[in-house]
Amino acid sequence: MINSLKTVSSRLIRKEYSNHMVKYYWKPALWSRAYCLITDGGAPLDILTNYIANQDRQK
Repeated sequence: MINSLKTVSSRLIRKEYSNHMVKYYWKPALWSRAYCLITDGGAPLDILTNYIANQDRQK
């Protein structure tokens, strides 16, 4: 699933912004090979926002 999203988004971005991107991207790869998929288990957005904002403090 992640690979498909990266492939499709890369094609769309290249199609729309190819003239601008040529200045910054010398390789044909837009995304790295790595990926991350995180789920929230249905937590409300305010809980997630609070968690992210306070991540450094929760050690």
